[in-house]
Amino acid sequence: MTTRLRVIFGVGTLLFLVVSPVHGSDNATTPLVLWHGMGDSCCNPLSMGAIKKRIEGAIPGIDVLSLMIGKTVIQDTENGFFMDVNEQVAMVCSQLSQDPKLKSGYNAMGFSQGGQFLRAVAQRCPSPPMKTLISIGGQQQGVYGLPRCPGESSVICDWIRKKLNSGAYTDVVQKHLVQAQYWHDPLNDDLYKKHSLFLADINQERVSKRDRDTPGECSL
Repeated sequence: MTTRLRVIFGVGTLLFLVVSPVHGSDNATTPLVLWHGMGDSCCNPLSMGAIKKRIEGAIPGIDVLSLMIGKTVIQDTENGFFMDVNEQVAMVCSQLSQDPKLKSGYNAMGFSQGGQFLRAVAQRCPSPPMKTLISIGGQQQGVYGLPRCPGESSVICDWIRKKLNSGAYTDVVQKHLVQAQYWHDPLNDDLYKKHSLFLADINQERVSKRDRDTPGECSL
C-alpha cells in the first residue's frame, strides 16, 4: 500500500482533517500516531497533549498514540536533540509492529522534524502499514539554519546552532546531533550527500561507498 503524504499549512486545514474520521475496511476508526517536533515531548499539555485530547474528543473511539522516545518526558525531549535519528526510527518501527491496535494499519501525523521521521517509518517499515501521513511543517528537504526555541530549550538550541554552523558534516556532529542529520547545505551538496546520516538516505540521495572511495571515477 502506498502511503499518501499530505503537507499541511494552517490550523484550519489541520482541524478539518482531524475531525473527519478515517475508517478501515471493517468500518472501525483508523488509529492515529503522532510524532512531536524539536524541543517538544509526547505529552506536553500545552502542545501534543492538547492536540491528542482534542482529536480524541472530536473522533469518539479513536486510538491516538503520541510517541515517546525514551522512558520519560525529559528523555523524550532530550532525544529530540541528541539521539541518532536512525535509532529513533528503528525504535518506533519496533513499537508500532508490536502494537495489536495498529495491525490493520494507521494514519500518522508528524509535527516539524516528526514529519520527516514518520516518512522514514513509512519508507523503512511497511508493517503495520501507514495509510496516510500528514506532515505539518516537516523539513522534507532538510534545513539550512536552526530556528530559535522557546522557553528552556533556547540554551540548547543556541549551542546546537553553533555546532551546526561550525561543522554539521563532521562525524562527531552527525552522530550526536539530530538536527545535523537533516542539515542540507545548498552550497555544499556533495558534502551533504556524502556525510548526511539520515536525510540523504531517506531522500535517496546517498552516495554509494564505491563512489565515496573513488570520487574521480565515472561508473557505467
